[in-house]
Amino acid sequence: MMKRQCEFCTECRMETEYRLEPKVIHKVIKDKDYEFTITAAICSECGSEVDVRGLIDKNSKEVDHQYRVAEGIISIEDISLLLKLYNIGKTPLSIALGFGEVTVQRYLDGQIPSKEYSDIMTNALASPTFFKNKLRENKEKITPAAYKKAWEAADKLERAFTVSSKLLRVITYIFEKLDEVTPLSLQKLLYFTQGFFLALYGKALFEEDCEAWVHGPVYAPIYRLFKDFTYNPIDDVRFSILFASKEVLTEEEKKVLDVITQTFGIYGAKVLEYITHNEDPWKQARIGYTTDEYSHEILTKESIQSYYQEVSKKYNLKSVEDVKQYIQDVIG
Repeated sequence: MMKRQCEFCTECRMETEYRLEPKVIHKVIKDKDYEFTITAAICSECGSEVDVRGLIDKNSKEVDHQYRVAEGIISIEDISLLLKLYNIGKTPLSIALGFGEVTVQRYLDGQIPSKEYSDIMTNALASPTFFKNKLRENKEKITPAAYKKAWEAADKLERAFTVSSKLLRVITYIFEKLDEVTPLSLQKLLYFTQGFFLALYGKALFEEDCEAWVHGPVYAPIYRLFKDFTYNPIDDVRFSILFASKEVLTEEEKKVLDVITQTFGIYGAKVLEYITHNEDPWKQARIGYTTDEYSHEILTKESIQSYYQEVSKKYNLKSVEDVKQYIQDVIG
């Protein structure tokens, strides 16, 4: 049984139930007027606001978040992420970015950075190359051990993320929509996404080509990026950097990805592999190869587009129900 939310109402002069509702407030910060939406507790009896323990702190965080978004200021969470991404402490990070020694600590404690310093941290989060350049600039001010650890972490990230920003953004969207994604299932979801987009809009969603590997279509750079996870779900703080990608997906691209994640995304990797093994692009690219023979044969975008255009004559690729039916027909 759900516990009732009750608090003392100063208007009713008794303890009453309350509900949480959004409330718009205005604040002037540095001579500039802002409109923020905060959470208010409303008495269910008289409709007046009631004081609820912890709500003031929640409101402060809501205002802080909305102010940072409005001004393009980095969040405390993203500053913390910088420390993890680059395997570096607060003081050496401050020095590496050209700040004072305790600057990052102050920001983690809640002080809002200037736009200039915020942009430096945002760029470091989005680009390992940018961070390496800052690290190099301030090398003499950092201990050799801290420098070495941070450089190695940044170098590994930089070498890993060699794919297009569009493909990174597509992967990000898949991560956002699905609770668990293994390297093998991700490969197949990318392939289906590209195929559907080619068939529906006559152009590629991302530039990379996939190859006809033993276990189905594979984007080699993505394989190298996530191979350490083998058959396990991808879960590593390093890949949070994907979310910093400035590439924006269009509504058309999101709709295709929504269909893919709501249909193919509910199946395990081996089922997805089975589906690709029964589709013409992979089968044609594997002609002349034995079952377990390694191959770098490209599944051309033209062959993928042609196949899914044929599929679209029978199934509406924009319909979740139609795509589910297609999957069932292939699985048998």
